[in-house]
Amino acid sequence: MEILDQLNPEQREAVTTTEGPLLVLAGAGSGKTRVVTLRIIYLLQMGVPPSRILGLTFTNKAAGEMKERVRTITQSDVWISTFHSLGVRILREAIHVLGYNRDFTIYDADDSEKVVNDCLQEMGFQEAKPMVKDVKHFISHSKNQLLDPQKIKTKGSLQKDEIAVSVYEKYQEKLKQYNAVDFDDLLFLPVKIFQEFPAIEEIYANRWSYLLIDEYQDTNHAQYVLIKHLVEKTGNLCIVGDPDQSIYSWRGANIENIMNFESDYPTGKVIRLEQNYRSRSNILEAANEVVARNQVRYDKKLWSDRGAGQKIEHFRGNTDKEEAQYVAERLKHHHEHNQVHWSHMVVFYRTHAQSRAFEDLFYLRHIPYVIMGGVSFYQRREVKDILAYLKMVQSGTDYLAFERTINLPKRGIGETTLDKIKHGASEEGKSIFSFCEAIADNLPLKSTIRLTSKQKQGLTGYVEIIRDLRKVHQECSLKQLVESAIDRSDYLAYLREDQESYDDRKANLNSLMAKADEWGTSSPEATLESFLEELSLKSTLDDADHTKDRVHLMTIHNGKGLEYTAVFLVGMEENIFPHASAKDDMSELEEERRLCYVGMTRAKEYLYLSDVRSRFMWGRILSQSPSRFLSEIPSGFIEQVKSVVRRTEMAKEVPIKEEESFSDDMDQTIPEGLEEPMQEGQVICHSEFGVGVIQKVYQGSAGLTYKILFSKDNRERSIVARYVKLKKI
Repeated sequence: MEILDQLNPEQREAVTTTEGPLLVLAGAGSGKTRVVTLRIIYLLQMGVPPSRILGLTFTNKAAGEMKERVRTITQSDVWISTFHSLGVRILREAIHVLGYNRDFTIYDADDSEKVVNDCLQEMGFQEAKPMVKDVKHFISHSKNQLLDPQKIKTKGSLQKDEIAVSVYEKYQEKLKQYNAVDFDDLLFLPVKIFQEFPAIEEIYANRWSYLLIDEYQDTNHAQYVLIKHLVEKTGNLCIVGDPDQSIYSWRGANIENIMNFESDYPTGKVIRLEQNYRSRSNILEAANEVVARNQVRYDKKLWSDRGAGQKIEHFRGNTDKEEAQYVAERLKHHHEHNQVHWSHMVVFYRTHAQSRAFEDLFYLRHIPYVIMGGVSFYQRREVKDILAYLKMVQSGTDYLAFERTINLPKRGIGETTLDKIKHGASEEGKSIFSFCEAIADNLPLKSTIRLTSKQKQGLTGYVEIIRDLRKVHQECSLKQLVESAIDRSDYLAYLREDQESYDDRKANLNSLMAKADEWGTSSPEATLESFLEELSLKSTLDDADHTKDRVHLMTIHNGKGLEYTAVFLVGMEENIFPHASAKDDMSELEEERRLCYVGMTRAKEYLYLSDVRSRFMWGRILSQSPSRFLSEIPSGFIEQVKSVVRRTEMAKEVPIKEEESFSDDMDQTIPEGLEEPMQEGQVICHSEFGVGVIQKVYQGSAGLTYKILFSKDNRERSIVARYVKLKKI
C-alpha cells in the first residue's frame, strides 16, 4: 500500500501487525503518532468499518489532529478521543443504571473542591479550607484505584483516613443529588457499570474490534481496567508508549501497566521504534546515557542520522540572576543570528517558582515570553459565570451552577437562605430550579421558606431569566444563547464594578461567543450539552495560544509531547532536580531521571543545561550543588561554559568575557588602588564590536566594568576591563 512507503521497517511492521496484542515501544521523536494514525488508515483500507475502530490518547489536541488526518486521507470518521471523552460517551448512554440522569454536569477541580468544602463544613469542620485539597486528593486517588467508600471500609484501612472516607461518602451523595460527576468519575463510573452490569459490559466489549492506545505509559489503574474490559472479546489491542517517558505517577499513572504487557498478554508482540527524527546525535546519545541508569525500563537505544550537531552547553553560574542572564543571551543570539523564532525556544524548569528570575529579566531585555500551563481560559471567573448560566439552561439540578449565578447580579439571597432553599428542594424531592420555580409561582409546598420581599422579587427575576434563556436555547443558535445569557443577566454592568479589569474580562466573553459560534456552525449535531461537555474536558495546554511568537516558559511536565529548536533545562541542582522529595525513594528518583530524559529529548538542534552555586529559595540564599544528572552525561557530549557567553554576529564559537548590569544596585564605588578607569563619554574601539561610547563605569562582581554603546549595531554591551583591551579614540 502507498501509505507504507513513507515508513521505516519497524514502523511498517507496527502498522501491518493488526491481529492480537501489540506493544509498540516508541522512543522520543520516533514517529509514534504517525504510526498510530497510519495503522488506523491501514485498517480502513483493509475494509474494517470505521465504527469498529477505537483510538484513545491523552489530549484533545492529539486526538483532534489524528482524527482530522484520518478523515483527510480516507473520508472516514473514526472514534478517536481521550479516555475521559470515551468515559463521557459511555456514561451518556448508560449512567441511568446507577441512578443518575443522562444530562449530568461535569464538575471541574474548583467545583469539586467546593463540594468537598461544603461536606466538611456540614460535618462540623468550621475551618475546612486547609483540609480540602488533601481530602480531594484522597478521593481522586481512591477513584483512580477503583475504590468506593464501601471498598475502603472493607479493606480495613480506615484509621488515619476515617474522616476522608466519611467525606468521600458524603461527597458522592452530593454529586448524585446535583446530578453531577467529577473528572475522576469519567473513568471510575464506566468501570463500575461494567463490573456491576455484565450485560452492558458485553455490549461495549463487542462494539469495537480494534483498540489503539497512545501514550500507554501514562495510564492509571482505572484506565488499565477499562481497557481490559473493552478488549476482552477480540484481544486486538495495540498500545504505543515509552516507559522512559513515564513521568506522571503523582497523578496516578502506573509505569507497571506498560512494563507488565508481556505477562498480561503472553501471546503479544513487542516492536521497538528506535530511529529518532527530531534530535541531533549528541543530544540523543547523552539522553540515552542518563536514562540507561534506571532499572525499571525496556532496553532500547535511540539513534539519529541527522548528524552530531552542536555539543550540549553547560553553564554554572553564581546566582539565579546570572543563570537568567545566560539564558537571555543565548535566546537573543539564536533569534538574531540564527533566525530562530522565539516560539521555537523553551525554558524548562522543575517547579513553577523558578520562572520569576526569567520573567523579570526577559521583561527588561524585551524578550517576549509566555508562561505555559497557567490559568486556563475556561477557568477564568467571567467565563465560568456565563457557563454556569448555560448549565442552568441545560439542567436544573446543578446546585453549584445555581449557587454561582443566583446573585449575579446581587439579589439579597445569602448563605443562610441558600441553605434553606437547598434543604427545601431535597425535602420536596425537586431539582433546585424546579423548587425555585414553585416558590416564584406561589405553588403549594410542604417546606416553609420565608423570604423578604426583596429576596422573593430577586428569586422570581432569576427564574424568569432562566426560563427566557431556555426559550432562546430552543429557538436560536448557541452564540445567541451566550449573548442572551450575558445580556439578560446584566453581566456587563456587574463587570463594570471593576473598571480596571473590565476590558480584559469583556474580551474574554467575546472570545467565548466566538467559540460558541464556531461550535454551533461546525456540525449540525452540535448541542448545548456537547458544548459544555467539550469545555469541561479542555486542559490548560489545549487552549494555549501557540500562534504568537514568544519564548515558552513551562515545567518539564508540561513539555511532554512538544519539541523545540532550542531547549534550556535550568535549575539542574540537587534538591531541585532531582526534587528533594524524590531523593530517598528509588522509584521516585527514577521518575525524576525520566523527567530529565524527557526534557533533553524535546531539543532538535540546541540543548543548554544550567545550575548555580547559590539560589534564593524559601526566603533565604542557599548553597547549591550540581544535579547528579549532569554527572551522568559523558563529558564528550558537553561543552562547559564558565561565564556568560555572547556569540558574535558571525556565530563564531568564541566566548567573550563580559558581564551585564541590569539594575542600579550593582553600581558601586570603584575601590582605590585600581588602574585609573576610562571616563563616561570616552570614545573607544573594540577589536570585534568596533567603535563605541562608554555610557557607564562601575565595579561589577568580576571587576571594573564598562557599559558601552556600539555604533555598529546600536547595542549596549557590558565589558569587563581586565578581559578586553580597549583602545581610546
